[in-house]
Amino acid sequence: MLYYLFSWLQEHVHIPGAGLFQYISFRTAMAVIVSLMITTVFGGRLIRALHNRQVGETVRDLGLEGEKQKAGTPTMGGLIIIAGILIPTLLFAKLDNIYVLVMIVTTVWMGSIGFLDDYIKVFRKNKEGLAGKFKVIGQVGLGTLIAITMYFHPDIVSREEVTNPTSTRAVQIMTDTQTGERYYAENVKSTKTNIPFYKNNEFDYAKVLSIFGLNGSLLTFIVFLVVVVFIVTAVSNGANITDGIDGLATGTSAIIGITLAILAYVSGNVIFSDYLNIMYIPNSGELVIFAGAFVGACTGFLWYNAFPAQVFMGDTGSLAIGGIIAAFAILIRKELLIPVLCGVFLLENVSVILQVSYFKYTKKKYGEGRRIFLMSPLHHHYQKKGYHESKIVMRFFIVSIILAILTIVTLKTR
Repeated sequence: MLYYLFSWLQEHVHIPGAGLFQYISFRTAMAVIVSLMITTVFGGRLIRALHNRQVGETVRDLGLEGEKQKAGTPTMGGLIIIAGILIPTLLFAKLDNIYVLVMIVTTVWMGSIGFLDDYIKVFRKNKEGLAGKFKVIGQVGLGTLIAITMYFHPDIVSREEVTNPTSTRAVQIMTDTQTGERYYAENVKSTKTNIPFYKNNEFDYAKVLSIFGLNGSLLTFIVFLVVVVFIVTAVSNGANITDGIDGLATGTSAIIGITLAILAYVSGNVIFSDYLNIMYIPNSGELVIFAGAFVGACTGFLWYNAFPAQVFMGDTGSLAIGGIIAAFAILIRKELLIPVLCGVFLLENVSVILQVSYFKYTKKKYGEGRRIFLMSPLHHHYQKKGYHESKIVMRFFIVSIILAILTIVTLKTR
């Protein structure tokens, strides 16, 4: 909203400094600052309100050191994160930008599912919360909405090299920064995405069908839909599982958010995208402002969520965070980098799948279930081995930073 206000002031009143709001970098910085202020200043007030209403965490007895001390710690703190994301985004981003609108819808959508789950646990005293099938329905619904929007919305395009331009809309004569060759580029609807270690760093979903001798826009959309739904479901569940010890999911998400901001910036900048040989996605640079708010919200929440945690985010925060990361990566066509970028989420997810599968297999074969890990998810395994929460979290942060750097480095690999 402030973007439009200061644009009007610059045009009609000529107030000095109003032009700063034209720059994505300035608005991103402001989004980070405002987000940090909201989560740190008002976060404390929300924690006290939750405490007064006895909105506390019910801790299961897992035999872990220090878990009994966490009983009664306020939960549903994800509301702080959501406020820290939405308010700066509404203030500083262009609200007519389709990419920003999708991210706002994603935040509210997944936050609402998580809030309903927490509400049932806390106020209805049902430890199971929202039934798993309803969570999945919500995740599938969001994935479907994102896929439909990306595939059919006219403003979601990418700039690609063309031999014979079909229109004058957004056609440019470009120069390859490496070879110096000139070529035509045009904004077109595309099913391509970025992927490292592949020719031109691009992969077309339509090629999945060509392997089986099939083609057609409807079949291509179905393939794309399946991929998007799977990613949204997997990443949101991964973030939810990772949120098991103080500060782990919050800090890891902040690191991922910084990486996504960098990827969005280079994808929305015609010079950087050409130099890195990745897809230029017009108007996607506005997502950097949303990413700034996201990083600020996660960092501000970490102020209270770091060990010993004064508040837990609950499913309100973890499901929203996972959905945001998945949707953001899909919008900037970097979804195939998620296994690397979100490697910590992946490890946590896989550890649970392996543990449960192996337990069922050995119980059926030997009559008693056996385990691969002392406990799953993976962070509980290290707790059982005697590592302190803070040490586990810090080492996972280091792994996340390494994976984030590796993700960015892959942009230059062929």
